Amino acid sequence: MNATTISVDLAKSVFQIAVANDKWEAIESHRLTRSQFERWFANRAVRLVIMEACGSAHHWARWLGAQGIEVRLLPAAYVRAYVRRNKTDAADARALLEAARASDICPVQIKSVEQQALQSLHRTRSLWMGTSTSRINALRGFCREFGLGIPQGARTGIEAISRAVADPASALPELIREPVRQLLEEIRLLEARIAQIEQQLSQCARQSASCQALLSVPGIGLLTATAMVAATGGHVSHFKDARHFASWFGLTPKEYSSGSTRHLGRISKRGDKYLRMLLTHGARASLRAATVSLQAGRQIDTLRQWALQVQQRACHNKAACALANKMARICYAVLRDGVPYESNTISEQRKMNRATFVTAH
Repeated sequence: MNATTISVDLAKSVFQIAVANDKWEAIESHRLTRSQFERWFANRAVRLVIMEACGSAHHWARWLGAQGIEVRLLPAAYVRAYVRRNKTDAADARALLEAARASDICPVQIKSVEQQALQSLHRTRSLWMGTSTSRINALRGFCREFGLGIPQGARTGIEAISRAVADPASALPELIREPVRQLLEEIRLLEARIAQIEQQLSQCARQSASCQALLSVPGIGLLTATAMVAATGGHVSHFKDARHFASWFGLTPKEYSSGSTRHLGRISKRGDKYLRMLLTHGARASLRAATVSLQAGRQIDTLRQWALQVQQRACHNKAACALANKMARICYAVLRDGVPYESNTISEQRKMNRATFVTAH
């Protein structure tokens, strides 16, 4: 049998396999359990395995790659267009064979164990940040119901709530004081855990030359640098150019063109939304710092001058998106050349040693 190409529709416990020959003709179809899937490749001469870039795909790609088999991960959104009629596991596996023949579909880079571990740190931090924010919002709502005004800001708000709990004469009922104390303790515990993760990220950044180079870019901090290295592995050679890299974050405009009419709309918001959020927040912080520096009469660099000019002729949000796009392109050049954007060691050290938010007791 000339079975050279295999497409796999991954799942938690059941794997659907479509076997194709050297002419890309499907000749077999199998439904295997996890243990059967691991044994299936033992006596097979397989040249290429095609899978969707979904959960556990990178693990199986590394496992197959260790056996000398080439693995190609395809974006799941692009494979869906090749599914005919009803969606089944067998139809998905056959669709992978068709999508793999399309030359305009770029495969997803296989992530290493270190990359996925670093991404897991970021996801854990995001979960804890969301949990802490929900607890703070709940406490604000409780206090508002009893006529207590809580100032804006997470730290100042928690300090005000702590004082209200500690004050016997406050309007907070005795029945709810103990649950509020427990929520405050939970918030402090979450913040301690978040600080611990940020320390781990800082240690990883010190050991990564790519992170050190990215930290030299204005608006790029510890979170953005480590998240970008986790997503790309510190290499951008698989991107065509800087614009392609920016479009990977969804920071380039949508296009609707026909004939001689070319219309560019808002940013596409495709790709990694977590990295796009970090880049956008970094751009907003950079714009804010540039405005403060300008008002204080201090000199600002050409990048921030350009961003302020965009803000003057457009609006703040458009300037932030434009600056985030520019920052992504600069990051591409920094990772491609391995050269820092600027030799500003003081700024880099400040980013590395950023103080984590700690609630006052």
